[in-house]
Amino acid sequence: MTVGSQQAEVIERYAGSIVPAITAATITAFYLYDVAEAIDLAALRREFGGSAAAAQFVPKTSTPSYVQYASPPVVVDGEAAGIADIDGFDARLKFFDYGVISVALTRPFRGDWAELLSLSQKYIENDALEQQVEAACRSVVARYGAAMRDGRAKWLYEDYLVFSVTQLETPTTAEELLAGRSEEIALLLRGERQALSRQEQDEILRSRLSYLATDLVVATWNAAFVLDTEPGTQAALEVFEFANSQLLEFRYYDELLDAALARIYPRLQRQSGVDSLLGRGYIRAARELHALFVDVNEITDRTENALKMIGDIFAARLFQLVSARLGVGMWKARVDDKLETLDDIYRFAVEQVAISRGQFLELTIVAILVFELVLFFMGLMT
Repeated sequence: MTVGSQQAEVIERYAGSIVPAITAATITAFYLYDVAEAIDLAALRREFGGSAAAAQFVPKTSTPSYVQYASPPVVVDGEAAGIADIDGFDARLKFFDYGVISVALTRPFRGDWAELLSLSQKYIENDALEQQVEAACRSVVARYGAAMRDGRAKWLYEDYLVFSVTQLETPTTAEELLAGRSEEIALLLRGERQALSRQEQDEILRSRLSYLATDLVVATWNAAFVLDTEPGTQAALEVFEFANSQLLEFRYYDELLDAALARIYPRLQRQSGVDSLLGRGYIRAARELHALFVDVNEITDRTENALKMIGDIFAARLFQLVSARLGVGMWKARVDDKLETLDDIYRFAVEQVAISRGQFLELTIVAILVFELVLFFMGLMT
């Protein structure tokens, strides 16, 4: 059997089921780029004028919520940024003050599960679409680069695909949907063209969350499925986007610390005689280490605390779920470990400076004593 016939068989298998068809849904593809050290959001708003707005987190529930951005990102419609629709998607840009630009591509969907499966196979890991989005983002950075400080020579990026269903032909609960469509949901999130094993399906579906009986979120490392109302869907999308922006920042600072450690280790080992005696190499290393330690700590703290989720149980639980699937905690732990290593090296450098200064002082005292003795024996000193 060829790959094409296997794909057709899988799609045909899921096309004729009696489980409700999808009457209202959206497909959202997030592409996030780490483009600069920081973005001046006030300057950016002035550049865009009335077309820019401050991002607001709209909670899923009507209960009191204190979810808010410490520094609300700037949101701009793609058309205002000079980006036409991309492959049938409407574009929207979000600028985070810690140097991340998120491009969200959105298109509506209405149809059966077989059609949605076909689209997942098309858009998951779509290199051509990613290249179009990156080119569009680079054009935006070129036009509005004055608002961005210390642009990156190399961009790191993350992509994430979300299938959001807001209405089914017949209302159903999350448990009923899982009972009838667990295979399709799992296949949807993998973008595979062949049926998945039961073990793989269980692995995918274990990372799910329901707040009400009628809502469902299933999250993986690169895609998610959402069944919810419009407000619930928007809240989930906001969490997915923010979690990916955090992942991007921790990845960047992990690379930055790797490069710094690789540069500093040889420098400390190759001290010349004079530098070792005076401690000049250690002084330079200590200053560089301290500055880097402070900068990374400041930025990571700002990134981590950019969105407060106090009072919103759904948002907090969803963020915890998505962060675990993305590995945000792992990347943060890597950065923390390297910061600890950096701190240890800094303390070592400071100790070496103190030792070098002590040795230099001792040698200076000995030299003065020897000089005085020479003068004394020459009769020049009494």
